[in-house]
Amino acid sequence: MTLKNNRLFSLAILIAICLSNFTFVFAYDEGMYTPDQIAGMADTLKKKGLKLKPSEVYNPAGGGITDAIVRLDSGCSAEFVSPDGLILTNHHCGFDALVAASSPERDLVETGFNAGSRAGEFQAKDGEKPFSITLTQRVEDVTAKIKAGTENLSGKELSDAIKKNTDALKAAEEAKAPKGSKIVIQAISSGFFYYLYQTAEIKDIRMVYAPPRNIGVFGGDPDNFEWTRHTGDFTFLRAYVAPDGSPAEYSPNNVPYKPKKYLAANIGGLKENDFVFVLGFPGGTTRYRESQSIQFARDANFPFLGSWLRAVGDTLRLVGQSDEEKRIALQGEVASYDNSRKVFEGGAIRLRNSNVVQQRQAEEARMAAWIAADPARQQKYGTLLADLKTLSDESNATAKRDVMMRRFPDPISGVVLGQIVAAVTATQPPAKMLTDTERAAKLEQIKEAYKKREPVFELEMLKFFLKSFADLPEGQKFAPAEALFGSLKGSARRQAEAKFADTIVNGEYASAERTAGLYGPRTMDYLPEREAILTFARGVAAEKAALGVRGAKFGGSIDRLRVLYMQALKEMRGTTTMYPDANFTMRFTYGHVKGYSPREAEYRSPFTTVKGMIEKNTGEKPFDAPQKLIDLQNSMDFGRYGENNTVVLNFLSTTDIIGGNSGSPILNAKGEQVGICFDGNFEGLGNDFYYDYNANRTISVDIRYVLFVTEKFGGAKWVVDEMKLVGKK
Repeated sequence: MTLKNNRLFSLAILIAICLSNFTFVFAYDEGMYTPDQIAGMADTLKKKGLKLKPSEVYNPAGGGITDAIVRLDSGCSAEFVSPDGLILTNHHCGFDALVAASSPERDLVETGFNAGSRAGEFQAKDGEKPFSITLTQRVEDVTAKIKAGTENLSGKELSDAIKKNTDALKAAEEAKAPKGSKIVIQAISSGFFYYLYQTAEIKDIRMVYAPPRNIGVFGGDPDNFEWTRHTGDFTFLRAYVAPDGSPAEYSPNNVPYKPKKYLAANIGGLKENDFVFVLGFPGGTTRYRESQSIQFARDANFPFLGSWLRAVGDTLRLVGQSDEEKRIALQGEVASYDNSRKVFEGGAIRLRNSNVVQQRQAEEARMAAWIAADPARQQKYGTLLADLKTLSDESNATAKRDVMMRRFPDPISGVVLGQIVAAVTATQPPAKMLTDTERAAKLEQIKEAYKKREPVFELEMLKFFLKSFADLPEGQKFAPAEALFGSLKGSARRQAEAKFADTIVNGEYASAERTAGLYGPRTMDYLPEREAILTFARGVAAEKAALGVRGAKFGGSIDRLRVLYMQALKEMRGTTTMYPDANFTMRFTYGHVKGYSPREAEYRSPFTTVKGMIEKNTGEKPFDAPQKLIDLQNSMDFGRYGENNTVVLNFLSTTDIIGGNSGSPILNAKGEQVGICFDGNFEGLGNDFYYDYNANRTISVDIRYVLFVTEKFGGAKWVVDEMKLVGKK
């Protein structure tokens, strides 16, 4: 339900450079380009089908389409679609605002929301935190400026010089930036690139219109990352500012923001192979990582994250089963965890099935031969691959245990144990005894943390971690857990783990006062249960400390090696341009409307319709199509949005996107919005590491369905009326 895909590079020359049959080669529609790179792609984009000049897409002086694209502070993308600050984004991006405004008597997720007029728009919040948006005013590649004079430096001298150059450039840019603008300089791809971003923030965002659950989340988790898809994942918000146009906190006196640019909606429709492009804020990718990093993700990190997130989602559902108020409050978190779980579960499968590790290893073998063939390359890169392998082998020796320990105990599901571990860590010799005042302050901190406790959640998650420790392979076992349960097998061990978990979650340390007492002199009698908890907590603290040391050693060397690795890749591939890894900053990607074959003897066309949605209708969640929508289809009451006796609902494209692109507009060759991106397909997961033109697809809501639902189903024509519609009369 969140996005995931990114890349687009079409340098056909590279395919000829002895790298045939290798999917890491930049080709087809791969790549996630920074706005300043678009100008250098003018010829390629024109041949692909773009009918705009690059400066009409991005102009550092302003006026390009990028001025209409914004980032929600929730991590989603969005776009202005009217001259009065109307914003279009995904339903799941506005989901938390609906949850925050809901109650058991008024569940806005279930019913949807129509403000009726601007007077009815309410402030969008995630809990108590108001929504905000960030506008990107300028993007500049400052790599040369940041690295100036650092060519022969290394270690601390290099990092100090980078910091000095960064601080100086930031100060100079801030001195000339417009009032209210912010300057940020970010290292990307381990410091291979440095980019400057000039941004501004709008702090008053309000909810305008959202469809009900059985449109906005139709298909739910079973359909997530699947094609075919029939989800109306869209929501309208609005940006407000002070009467003088300056950003301001929420106030009834604020007025709608007047954007410099807003998108026109093209309702003329698409056909297969039409050119499209996407602008948005994709999250993290690691497209240039060494094979050991991909193997770590495939074999350790992704599988554990998938199982952990499954446990979190299942347990939160359990909490909500007996409490309707909690169910409503937690549904946004459940949806988010379910989405992430499928990303990691599917990512592990796709990395394995697509042989991504083996392909990277094959490229590294070619790199080794390429380095060996030239004395100058030997001098520059001679030990690079060996150094990467040595460092990674040492770091990944206990990878499956390490990925667990990084999240154990996590602050969400391990409140009590987390406080116990913090206490035994802080009081290890030669720690100084806290004063009475310091202990009193510590007690208040613990009380505050305990207010957020959900004991059922803590208990189930602690049992999950204990079982996960038990399932670790030999050589990676967690010694404190084995000391307690290692002599037991099967159900006997599960029972002992459950009893131990209960003594932590519901025992004496469920009292903030007892936990705070761990910071003072020992006054309690010896009890086996207590000693078992404290010994286990000390073991957790010791293992996390050791993990921190190993991580620091790895981190102290890996960035330098990865920058060198990227330089070698660039030289070997013969390219002068590389797109930086995604980092939640604005990117451009292009492609075409296109179906795909997920498996042998099967082809999936690129469009779905309301007819297909009704075919899926079972009358039960999550496939319960609204009766009014069924009636509109049966009476063929589509207004201006119909095509072939129905309304196109979702469509596929080869554009390269990933999480963070949720809510991004997908535009036609003329720069008119034809849809809104909201998902990728299961066969394209794992795409933080690679892109496969034949498999990776973006799933978007057709703009006609957005407008059809808003106007004909939702009775919110007042929203559509302020938009600019083109294409079909």
